[in-house]
Order: sequence, then C-alpha cells, then structure tokens
Amino acid sequence: MKIYNTLTRKKEEFVPIDENEIKIYVCGPTVYNYFHIGNARPFVVFDTLRKYLEYRGKKVKFVQNFTDVDDKIINKAREEGITPGEVSEKYIGEYYQDAGALNVEKASVHPKVTENMNEIIAFVKDLIDKGYAYEADGDVYYSTRKFREYGKLSKQNIEDLESGARIEIEEKKQDPLDFALWKAQKTEDELAWESPWGLGRPGWHIECSVMSTKYLGETIDIHAGGQDLTFPHHENEIAQTEAQTGKPFANYWMHNGYITIDNEKMSKSKGNFFTVRDILKDYDGEVMRFFLLSGHYRSPINFSRELMDQAKNGLARMQNAKNNLKHLIQNGSGTMTAEEKTQLVSLEKYREKFIAAMDDDLNTADAISAVFELIKDINTATKNGSSKEFSEKCLSLIDEMTAVLGLLREKEASDDIDDEIQKLVEERQEARKAKNFSRADEIRDLLKAKGITLEDTPQGIRIVKS
Repeated sequence: MKIYNTLTRKKEEFVPIDENEIKIYVCGPTVYNYFHIGNARPFVVFDTLRKYLEYRGKKVKFVQNFTDVDDKIINKAREEGITPGEVSEKYIGEYYQDAGALNVEKASVHPKVTENMNEIIAFVKDLIDKGYAYEADGDVYYSTRKFREYGKLSKQNIEDLESGARIEIEEKKQDPLDFALWKAQKTEDELAWESPWGLGRPGWHIECSVMSTKYLGETIDIHAGGQDLTFPHHENEIAQTEAQTGKPFANYWMHNGYITIDNEKMSKSKGNFFTVRDILKDYDGEVMRFFLLSGHYRSPINFSRELMDQAKNGLARMQNAKNNLKHLIQNGSGTMTAEEKTQLVSLEKYREKFIAAMDDDLNTADAISAVFELIKDINTATKNGSSKEFSEKCLSLIDEMTAVLGLLREKEASDDIDDEIQKLVEERQEARKAKNFSRADEIRDLLKAKGITLEDTPQGIRIVKS
C-alpha cells in the first residue's frame, strides 16, 4: 500500500514498524457540542483506513482522543450552569451516537485529557529539564527555536512566520513563536490541577503528544487528522514529542482535505454551519458516509443537498443490488452451472480492482467505482435468474467490498415488513390474478405512499423499502 506522506510531500510505500500491529493516532473532537460535517470527514476517512488494513489481515491499534479540557468547554459550562465535566460527558455520549450513525467504529482506546493529567505534567517537566521549555508566572512555554526542525511538516520557515498573524503574542513569552504547554488558572471556575507550577491545565498541543506516546509508544506508524491541523497543532506535536523522546514521532502523516458548503467556507456567520446531527434529520448516516468517501480524501469536497441526493441514489443502487441477490437466494435453488462458474471468475477481477484502488493512497472514489462495475455485471448475469449458489457468491463479493467502506450494514427491506403491508401485497396479487387491475393499481399506490415498491421478477414479487 502507498500512502501520501505530508511530511515528505510524496507517496511512499507503507512499511509498518511492527507487522503484527499497526499503530495509528487520529486527533479526536473537543467535546463541547455536536461535531460538524468538517469533523466527520477525518472520522470516516481514517475509520475506513483502519477497516481496510484489518481487511488486509493487519491488526490495528487505533487511538482517538477526546479533548475534555478546553476554553470552549468552560464557556459552555458557564452558559448552561453546569460543570465542565458534565458538558464533556454529555457530548462524548453525543459523539458516540452520531459516529455510530456514520458506522465509525469505536477506537481501540479513546483517552481523555482529564484521565492523563499526571503523564502530561511529567512530560512538561521533562521538557523543562531538557531545556526545551520554561516557566513564567505559572505558565509553561515551549522554546520553539530550540527545536531546529520546526516547520518540517508544514514546510514553513521559522524565520518567515509572522508573530502577529497566527501566533499568539504574550508578554510572558521569551519569543512570540513560543507556545503554551501549561496554562495557569485565571478564574476560580476554570478547570485546574495541581502542578509544580501551581494550579493550571495543559495546552492543547501537549495533550496529543502525551496520549499518543502513552498508548502507542514513542514512534508510531500513522498520525492523521484534518488538513487544518497541520499547522500549528501537528507541527507543535512533532516539536515537543521529538524533543522529549529523541526519536521520530510518526513515520507517516495523513491529512484529509477541506469541506466547503455550497462552494463556500463553512461559517456560523454565513448560516451554512451544519452539525452531523442536523444532517441526520434529512439523510441516513450511511448516505453521509458514502458522500464523504465519494471523493479522494486529500481533495477538497463540496457539501450540498444536490450532492447528498446523488449519494443517496448511489447508495440505493448498491442496496437494490444486494436486495435483489437476497431475493434470488430466498427463491432460488441449485449449485452453479459451468457458465456461472466462469462468470464468477470474471467477477472476482473487481476485488483486485478494489484492492488496487485502496492500495493507492486510500482511493475510495475508485474503490466505489469498482463496486458499481461489479454490481453492473452481477445485474447482467442474474437478470434472467440464477442458481442459489451463484447468487450467494455474488452477494458475498458485494458484502466483502462494501464492508471495508462501512456501507450497506442496514437491515434488508424484506426483514422488516409488518403484517399490514404483507396482507396488502397478497391482496394485490389476488387482484391481479382476478384481472382486477384497478384494485391492483390502487394497492400499488397505497404501498408507494408507505414507502414500499413492488418489483415483479421471474422468481416472484420483491418488496423494496424506499
């Protein structure tokens, strides 16, 4: 498999540190609200990376943190009159709900900042002892210029960084480029922990360094996240981690591209800010997942209702193919004919095409195309019916590929048909036999209003939920 490494700006052959266990760290959410469509993209993309590596027989230790210490959490707690801990626990629960709707698996470990405070304090102290950090009135800062490779991920020259633009200026700092490792408590309602520098809490960047090294070791295989985290967050992670360990932090850095909304940058002020919870009111979570995987993860992607409807239709095509095969299995019999055996060998080339796409820097767009090509050929091969065994083999092939993408996990339509619907279907069949076509059409329209479509096939009526 080849991965585009942000650190080197080129595709590289992926060579794990340990073939027996691949170690991946992905930056997780700050839990003060529902996560938005922009957050959802890395969650889905790198969950798919994990699924694919596991599909290829690899064991993956996947760590994604929860930032449960942050100014936004404190402000939310003040607004709602509850504790910061209550805010973070509430939205961790909401994260699991929405991530579950997108078929994003839970990480191997979901560490929280509040559960790793001793390790954070020890890490910061070590950086001070090594001469990479300094204390100033209860705050601790990282001496950025002392890390000679600063800027190697984002390709920014430290001399060219303007202190006023993206770097916070504080009088306590020895240099405008320095960033906070530890922040002294400013008000009594702020979250704070005892430390050698007084009551305070960690800076944002140090958290990920500590949780990654604690749960995955000093050097990991892949560190991933959104493109917006490349600088300063990931750049700062590298600086503080490699200064502390003296070893490379991550061998491969993966970053997904931005999402625009109707070709504009997402912004609350523009009124085009959408949480996943908002979108789930109108679309199934798998539709959203299909949409997020329909473009290459490094390319920008535009979110719009029109594109979501296209994703819905694309997913429906996959589901219909699966439903049709299940119907053939339920109503068919027999083993494969010689012709079907030949057809099956031909269909298996799409597995190879799927794997080639995923091996090429997780090209899910081409992988999805391979699934559609497979479905087209299966539909052609089974249009006049097929043996039960052949249908089972075809269904297994679709399931194998779509499972890697995290798609088509919902219940089959025919498994969830209530007695009332079944009676109407049977009545329509009787009406057609009696040539009472007006009643048959009336029932068809009634079922359509309930979201049920009936399809006539050589094996009988197939019930499809829309």
